[in-house]
Amino acid sequence: MSRGREYDGAITIFSPEGRIYQVEYALELVKRGSPIVGAKSPEGVVLAAIEPVRNKLAAPSNSKKIFKIDEHIGVAIAGLSPDARVLVRQARYISQGNWMTYNEPVDVEDLTSGVGDLLQRYTQNAGVRPFGVSLLFGGVDDYRVSLISTDPSGSYRGYKATAVGRNSEKAKTVLSEQYRDEITLDEAIALSMDALKDAAEGDLTAENVNVSVISKETKKFRGLSVDEVKKFL
Repeated sequence: MSRGREYDGAITIFSPEGRIYQVEYALELVKRGSPIVGAKSPEGVVLAAIEPVRNKLAAPSNSKKIFKIDEHIGVAIAGLSPDARVLVRQARYISQGNWMTYNEPVDVEDLTSGVGDLLQRYTQNAGVRPFGVSLLFGGVDDYRVSLISTDPSGSYRGYKATAVGRNSEKAKTVLSEQYRDEITLDEAIALSMDALKDAAEGDLTAENVNVSVISKETKKFRGLSVDEVKKFL
């Protein structure tokens, strides 16, 4: 036990088992975050999240789990919101920099890779800690419809559909059982809702669910209204 503790607080040293404990702790934090779900179809991509309301007097609109990065890209977060804001700001810098340099929208994977580079830097420097958040990027660029998840280590992976956060395994079970390659965008929204229902620890209502879509036809990020969410619920 004492030997393991020597590596417990160090971010720059691998343990004898090849582990960085602080990164693993950050991953555990993400697993306790409010669940988020993403699903893509040939028609576009869906991001859905449960907005935690811890106080009945709190303003729900001030709690955000889904952010717009550019016209064609959005991101959902699971974990520490303050950490997520730093990464969302970095993603927007990368996107705007691409416009200024090349006068074209950034590729979704290139954007995710850039954010992943920042995540990775915080796993190798003394005096810092890993970001306690995972990001789920969804977007439509000139090449493809993309859904890509990052984790605190800086790695990222593309998915057809996935879930992150608390009870994500339950949500993934629903996604794996019901997802199909030819799914429509509306069906992807409904599937995301079903997955969130299984991950939710309370009732799912239109007021505590945030859903955004990016259509392949328009390449525009759009948040669903409360009435639209009610229809799918």
